[in-house]
Amino acid sequence: METPEQEPTTGTDAATPDYVPRLPLAELRDTADRIRSEVQKVIVGQDRVLDLLLIALLSDGHVLIEGMPGLAKTLTAKLLARTVDTGFSRIQFTPDLMPSDVIGTSIFDPRTSTFEFKSGPVFSNIVLVDEINRAPAKTQAALFEVMEERQVTVDGKTYPAGTPFMIVATQNPIEHEGTYRLPEAQLDRFLFKVDIGYPSTEEEVALMERSQEGAQRLSTEHIHAVIAPAELERARKLAQSVRCDTKLVRYIADIVHATRNDRALMLGASPRASLAILRSSKSAAAIQGRDFVVPEDIQLVCAPVLRHRILLTPEREMEGLRPDEVVAQMVAKVPVPR
Repeated sequence: METPEQEPTTGTDAATPDYVPRLPLAELRDTADRIRSEVQKVIVGQDRVLDLLLIALLSDGHVLIEGMPGLAKTLTAKLLARTVDTGFSRIQFTPDLMPSDVIGTSIFDPRTSTFEFKSGPVFSNIVLVDEINRAPAKTQAALFEVMEERQVTVDGKTYPAGTPFMIVATQNPIEHEGTYRLPEAQLDRFLFKVDIGYPSTEEEVALMERSQEGAQRLSTEHIHAVIAPAELERARKLAQSVRCDTKLVRYIADIVHATRNDRALMLGASPRASLAILRSSKSAAAIQGRDFVVPEDIQLVCAPVLRHRILLTPEREMEGLRPDEVVAQMVAKVPVPR
């Protein structure tokens, strides 16, 4: 499917046929392929989006999915969650949602004369936050601590989140009535912002043909879990053992520093962005069976990592410039290590 994601791909044949990686990545790559196959039982196209979600899952990062209504943002997140044999919860953000509806609250127990904490839906493993920008800042702030520190503090007591823990949030870019802009501090906690675009004509025809085969053809019920939490943890550790040469680490730093010196931007990316690019580029290499990062891996994840972490100046925004265009220009200007 053709989506707004324009990053170059590394390709599955980046390594030579007789190359033997120092890390046992064959099982990890096979698992990634099986997750794709399960999700594609229902979803048509969205290959790039699915790859980025897999990379985020391996990188232990949160994802913000943005796209027009009707593009299966919520469905894609639900399908990904079903492929992992772990807990799942969904929170529908609305203007009247309170922080306690998300994280839980303390309830007085008259039998023991004590307060007992009743956990909210955020205490799960994969949490779908639907229409995240529909809740006011006070409710959005309830996610700050758990997204970064994997814990929630209520009434002076700290409660750990589930393991693994991943938030997949959705929003659409055109509705402004009844929505609240996400604070920069919260946006920075998302590893990726993934843009979903419209399907091609062929993919839309395939989708309609599939729907004619029966409602069960588009049901999530026949999607099976292919990876357990313990296996996911091992895969994450394996992915982060992928090598990234010092020259490529410098390449990442140069790209991120370029965002802080560009006249088109009034806010550049933080050091968290550098770490996000490093972490996700390792996962991108791992799912292709490589135990080393190449520049194409870094270029693949630059736009999803940076597009929500930079702010255009009002002048450039009025000219119609988009964050992705700025990121592409920066990546093109920074010399690629040889």
